[in-house]
Amino acid sequence: MTDSLPAGGFETETLNLPGWTHVYSGKVRDLYVPADEAITEKIGQECVLVVASDRISAYDHVLSSEIPDKGRVLTQLSLWWFEQLDVEHHVLASTVEGGVPAEVEGRAMICKKLEMFPVECIARGYLTGSGLVEYKEHGTVCEIPLPEGLVDGSRLEKALFTPSAKAEVGEHDVNITYDDVVAMVGDDIAARLSELTLKIYTRAEEIARERGIILADTKVEFGIDAATGVITLGDEVLTPDSSRFWDASTYAPGKSQPSYDKQYVRDWLTSAESGWDKSSDTPPPALPADVVQRTRARYVEAYEKLTGRTFA
Repeated sequence: MTDSLPAGGFETETLNLPGWTHVYSGKVRDLYVPADEAITEKIGQECVLVVASDRISAYDHVLSSEIPDKGRVLTQLSLWWFEQLDVEHHVLASTVEGGVPAEVEGRAMICKKLEMFPVECIARGYLTGSGLVEYKEHGTVCEIPLPEGLVDGSRLEKALFTPSAKAEVGEHDVNITYDDVVAMVGDDIAARLSELTLKIYTRAEEIARERGIILADTKVEFGIDAATGVITLGDEVLTPDSSRFWDASTYAPGKSQPSYDKQYVRDWLTSAESGWDKSSDTPPPALPADVVQRTRARYVEAYEKLTGRTFA
């Protein structure tokens, strides 16, 4: 998490956690810093408590409806992935014994404070989403030329590092080129960010495939650990909110693939039933109970298929 906390954020109901002070709320996560020096002394360095809520966002709006257990699923899945990856990461503790308040155990992590890079590091192994849009227009993704004849869902010959620039809260991130990253952070760091991102994707894609899931693309974020100067993986990692997971048994290039994420939410919001215009400034309506339940089930299914564990 950031050494200087991000500006803006959302006004949300926050928790009263003894020893911790709320400092920021993003779309789905709330950040707290120690209000008691004893916490910093116990952890052994400056830290931040990252609490995942059950909030869900779509089309740059935080919805009034929540998805039960979403915060726990995302946190537990991230913790599992951190264990699988041979990459320096920001997690210091995730249990009550380690210092996490009992009120948020299971959906919170105590993490190193990082000075985050202003780059969303994205790896794509398949052509879809915004990459497909650019490919159809120019034959490229982030100005990287691709072969002719690719379709929605085509597997790429090799995974691509396709970064984006972080936008203000409520705005879309903007795809940028590798040269743009070099201009922002320098040659050496740009090369390291690309190397780490593709290393994470390659390993995670192998693990997911063994479990019958295709990892189409993923977004990760990195920062500098002020105590060590090491580039460190931060935020969440390889969750349905930051990655595009497909069921390998139903995968078929040439069409949109069902994904393990909030697709039920997006589909309902853009349906005639919702009556909502996503191009308007009007907040989205509350979700029907069946959409909430199916979305929760999809998150849990992703967790269980990837980890081999039963979500409780």
